[in-house]
Amino acid sequence: MLLANKKWTQEDFLAQREEVLQGWPTGKEVDLEEGIAFQLQIPKGKRFVTKLDIAMAEGRTLIQPRAGVPLINEHIALLQHLETVGEADLLPTTIDSYTRLNRYKDADHGIKESMATGKAMLNGFPAVNYGVKGCRLVTSAVASPVQVRHGTPDARLLCEISLAGGFTSFEGGGISYNIPYCKNVLMEQTLLNWQYVDRLIGYYEERGVSINREPFGPLTGTLVPPCISNAVAIIESLLAAEQGVRNLTVGYGQCGNLVQDVAAIHALEEQCKEYLLRFGYMDCKVSTVLHQWMGGFPQDEAKAFAVICLGSAVAALAKATKVIVKTPHEAMGVPTKEANAAGLRATKQTISMLADQRMIAEASLQNEIDIIKEETRCIVEKTLELGEGDIALGTVRAFQAGVIDVPFAPSRINAGKIMPARDNDGAVRLLDTGMLPFTQALKEYHRDKIASRASVENRDVSFQMVIDDIYAISKSCLVGRPRK
Repeated sequence: MLLANKKWTQEDFLAQREEVLQGWPTGKEVDLEEGIAFQLQIPKGKRFVTKLDIAMAEGRTLIQPRAGVPLINEHIALLQHLETVGEADLLPTTIDSYTRLNRYKDADHGIKESMATGKAMLNGFPAVNYGVKGCRLVTSAVASPVQVRHGTPDARLLCEISLAGGFTSFEGGGISYNIPYCKNVLMEQTLLNWQYVDRLIGYYEERGVSINREPFGPLTGTLVPPCISNAVAIIESLLAAEQGVRNLTVGYGQCGNLVQDVAAIHALEEQCKEYLLRFGYMDCKVSTVLHQWMGGFPQDEAKAFAVICLGSAVAALAKATKVIVKTPHEAMGVPTKEANAAGLRATKQTISMLADQRMIAEASLQNEIDIIKEETRCIVEKTLELGEGDIALGTVRAFQAGVIDVPFAPSRINAGKIMPARDNDGAVRLLDTGMLPFTQALKEYHRDKIASRASVENRDVSFQMVIDDIYAISKSCLVGRPRK
């Protein structure tokens, strides 16, 4: 199929399904109509969209961990622990890396090794290998809604199996699960793959089953300016809505400056709704998610809890619909279930204490919202211009032109020209704006912010600032100041 932001016909979609379901033997278990019937009998309290709707109506922030292990019984036990001891409102199933790369034979080998050794030989849950029946064992074993979280450029078979298996939310997108994760995958191909995913979810939607879709907000998770992640979230939302998705959760990865982080969530929600309405998607619901700090963590467990609680405060003050929670073992590798639950409880306590508080609506907050919106608008509008009104074609051309540019991404199709660093207050700015389509005033704004920090630190503006900032939080500060 040729790439265009146009809803797939049912004939084109069903024709491609035959090929997709042949990708692994468990694909034969998927019966689309039976899967829809299974979804329809899931209680409302176990549906993502229901819990998100209630949270938005009540102004509450829900908490959700990351978690996934290779064996079904152990994965179920982990989710049950996080649901009860961790007090999680929403549950994940994080998919293993082999499955993310469609290497199902390797995932199968990992399952067998895990069973033989008693050790987790995969870094997540191999949902495709377990098939519909295995997924239903997981989703039926807990009282809370469960989401698929992964990192897959081609998630078509994973989505087929997991939706039929009772998962009620699916994360990712053609940009956010390509550029930060892959080196040589073409943008045209991932956008087509994810049009299939969104058309499948749209098919469920047309038959009365609303599935939540969540573009992956943090991208590389390393000093990503809000305008970049917000622009990507808006574009992926527009692409999903065209295929029939009607429930969207747009996300943002915490950068560290409290004012900028709260402003970014507000700007993202407002602009996403504006663009959806502008293009005629009148019945889309939009919620928000704050991802706690995705960069390096302190090795000291007490200090790691402080990082978690700061992210929790951002989510609470921004009134995000949910927050993705980190653990105090981030610096040491895969966390124990106890550490994961501890991070959840710390987050819940912080959010509970801030539930009735509001961020002071001072000039600095509104100014940050305005700046982020202006920057984001420059990127999205130029993308539309490059695509001659087609956001899918525009996305391909925007990456070719460096109009969308994700810092520190491995993808060869990413320009890699922009260079972020913190200003003197710890907000993420751009030391080099690359080919971003900013106005001259915006470019000067970033230049001045970085220069002001350099003046305070009595050093030249340089790449060393970037290096210092990347490691700063793991060294117990936000701005990477020179050592005295």
